[in-house]
Amino acid sequence: MEWLDTHITLPVTDPTWVFFLVLIIILFAPMIMGRLRIPHIVGMILAGVLVGKYGFNILERDSSFELFGKVGLYYIMFLAGLEMDMDDFKKNRTKGLVFGLFTFIIPMGLGIWSSMSLLGYGLITSILLASMYASHTLIAYPVISRYGLARLRSVSITIGGTAVTVVLALLVLAVIGGMYKGEDGGTFWIFLVLKVIFLSFLIVFLMPRISRYFFRKYDDAVMQFIFVLAMVFLGGGLMELVGMEGILGAFLAGLVLNRFVPQVSPLMNRIEFVGNALFIPYFLIGVGMIIDIRCLFTEGEALKVAVVMTVVATFSKWFAAWITQKLYGMKKEERSLIFGLSNAQAAATLAAVLIGHEIILENGERLLNDDVLNGTVVMILFTCVISSIVTERAARRIVTQEDATSDNNDKEQERILISVANPDTIEGLVELSLMMKNQRQKNPLVALNVVNENNASEAKEMIAKRNLERAAMIAAAVDTKVKTVLRYSLNIAQGIVHTVKENSVTDVVIGLHKKTNLMDSFYGSLTESLLKGTHRQIMIAKFLMPVNTLRRIVVAVPPKAEYEAGFIKWVTQLCRISKQLACRVHFFANQDTLKLLRGVVTKLEADTATEFSELDDWDDLLILTGQVNYDHLFVVVSARKGSISYLPSFEKLPVQISRYFANNSLLIIYPDQLGEPQEIVSFSDPRGETEGRAYEAITKWIYKWFKKGDA
Repeated sequence: MEWLDTHITLPVTDPTWVFFLVLIIILFAPMIMGRLRIPHIVGMILAGVLVGKYGFNILERDSSFELFGKVGLYYIMFLAGLEMDMDDFKKNRTKGLVFGLFTFIIPMGLGIWSSMSLLGYGLITSILLASMYASHTLIAYPVISRYGLARLRSVSITIGGTAVTVVLALLVLAVIGGMYKGEDGGTFWIFLVLKVIFLSFLIVFLMPRISRYFFRKYDDAVMQFIFVLAMVFLGGGLMELVGMEGILGAFLAGLVLNRFVPQVSPLMNRIEFVGNALFIPYFLIGVGMIIDIRCLFTEGEALKVAVVMTVVATFSKWFAAWITQKLYGMKKEERSLIFGLSNAQAAATLAAVLIGHEIILENGERLLNDDVLNGTVVMILFTCVISSIVTERAARRIVTQEDATSDNNDKEQERILISVANPDTIEGLVELSLMMKNQRQKNPLVALNVVNENNASEAKEMIAKRNLERAAMIAAAVDTKVKTVLRYSLNIAQGIVHTVKENSVTDVVIGLHKKTNLMDSFYGSLTESLLKGTHRQIMIAKFLMPVNTLRRIVVAVPPKAEYEAGFIKWVTQLCRISKQLACRVHFFANQDTLKLLRGVVTKLEADTATEFSELDDWDDLLILTGQVNYDHLFVVVSARKGSISYLPSFEKLPVQISRYFANNSLLIIYPDQLGEPQEIVSFSDPRGETEGRAYEAITKWIYKWFKKGDA
C-alpha cells in the first residue's frame, strides 16, 4: 500500500518531523539529565551530539538550526544582561570591580601561557581561548535564591565581578571577530573603536528612552514581548553593522532593559519561558550537532586540549576567588560561594568557541580547531557540575553556621488581599502585590470582589467573575497562585473585613477612590470603614503609568512611625518593590526616624539602593513637590486615629495630596497596628451606617438639592 509507506531515511529532513524530534529532545533531555544530576544546558548539548552526524545521524544541521541557533545565542546573552542586578553592582562596585579584574586577568594570563607553551597555539588563538576561561555564567544562582542568600556580600561581589569580566571577555571576542571582518591597519582600529563607542552610547542612552515611552503607551502583553525581542536584535544588528559581534549588542540591550522588566512580572516570565522552552534549547542542540566527541578517544591531542582547558579554567577561577577572600578578609565559605558561582562556563564560552570555529585563517585552518570545540564541551560539562556542587555545599554551610536569612517578617505567613472591583486598576494592584510579596513564601494571593446584595444582578456578577479571572491570569503569568473570592454583602467594607478574618490576611491592597462630586471624601467611605474595621496593613494605590516604568520611590514617613507594629513590614516591602523596579528609595523623615530606617534597611535589605533626607515639618508637604517627578511613586505613610504616630496634620493630608500630587502615582500606607478594630456593623446600625456616614449622606442630599435648584 503506497499510502502506508513507512520507509524512513536518515537523517530526517522533513520540517514537521525535524521540529517534532527537537521538541521531544527538549522535553525528555532535562528529565534524564536531572536524574543524573547533570545541568540541563550540558544535557541539551549532549543530546545534540547523539542526534547529529557524529552520533546516530538522526538529524541534519540545516538552515533551521542556523536560524534558531543565532536567535538562541542572542537570547542567552540578552538574559545574562537582563538578570544582572545593577544596583548590587553599584553598591559593591569597588569590590566587584576588583574581583572582576582578578577573574578576568588571571584566566587571561594563565590561558595565554598554557595555550602557547602547552598546546602550541598562536597568539591570537591563545588570546581568544583565554577569554573563554575569563567569562562565566551564573547558572548556580538559582541555588542562592533557593537558600535565601542573595543579599550576602559575597554574592553581590560575584554578580558585580560577572558584569566586569563578561563585558571584557566579549570585547576581546568582538575585537578578534572584527579583525577578520574588516581591513587591518591603524585606521581600521580607530574607526572600530569610534563606532563601538558611538553604538554603545546609542544603545545605553537612546534605547531606555524608547523603551520607557513604549511601556507607558502600550500595555498589551504580546506587543511588549515583541518590542523586547526587537530591541535585542536591534542591539545585535547595530553591532554587526560596524563589524563587531552581535552578542555584545544583545548583552547591552539586556543591561538597558532590565530596569523595565522586573524579575517578578508577567513580561519577565514570558521572556524566560519562550527562551528556555524553545530558542535556547534549539541553539544548544545545534551546538552539540557540530561536535565530534569521538575525537577525544581516538586522538590524543583532542584529549590533551580538553584536559588543559578544564584544569586552567577551573584553577584560574579558584585562584581569583582565593585572592579576593584574602584581600577582603572573607570566610572560607564565602570564598567557596564566589568560586562556585563564577566557575561555570556556558553562554559567553559557547559564543566564543563557535565564532572562533567559524573564522578561517589564510592557511585554510580554523582559528579554533575541532580539538578546541570538543574540549569546550568537556570544560562546560565539568565546570557546570562543579559549580552546582560547590555552590550547594557552601550555601548549606552558611545557612547552618549563621542565621544569614533571619528576617522577622518571615515568622508571619504573608497573605495579601487585593480588591479587584475596578477593572482599570486590577493590573497595577496585582503587579504591586507581586513585587512586594515575599517570594520565599508560597501562600497564594487573595483576589476579592464584593457584590452589593442591594444592587446584585446577573450582569454585575459576570463582571465580578471576569475581574477575578483577570487577576488570576496576571498572577499566573509569574507562576503565582491566586485564591479568588466572590462575596455578597449588604456592606462592601464589611465583606472585605470578613474575608480578611476568614483567610488570615496580613495586607489589604485597594485602589484609590475616585471622587464623583465636591462633597465626596478623598478616600471614600469604603476606605474609611476599612480603616475602622481592621488593624491589618492597608495600602491605597493610584498608578498613572505602568508600574515597571517608575524610576524612583519617594517615601514621606511621619515622626514616631518606628513605634508602630507594622514598621519593619512596610519598610521591607518597599525595598522589595525597589529591587524589582531597579530603582532607588528616598526616605524623608525626622532625624530619629531616619536612624531607625537606616538600621532596618542595613540589617534586612542591605542590597537596596536608598537615600535618606530630613523632613521635620509635616504640616505642609509642599516642600516635597520638588523631589517628586511625574515618573516617581510618591508613598505616604499615614496612621489611624489614636495610634502612636498619628498627627493632627493627617486631617489635611487628602487636601495636600490632591492639590500638590494629583499628577503623581500614589501609594498611601496604613501600617499594622495593635489593638482591636472598631466594629463597622452593630444592632443599631446593621448596614454600617455610622453617625458620620449619616451626616455625610445628609450633606450629599443637600448638595444635590441645591444643584438641582441651580439647574
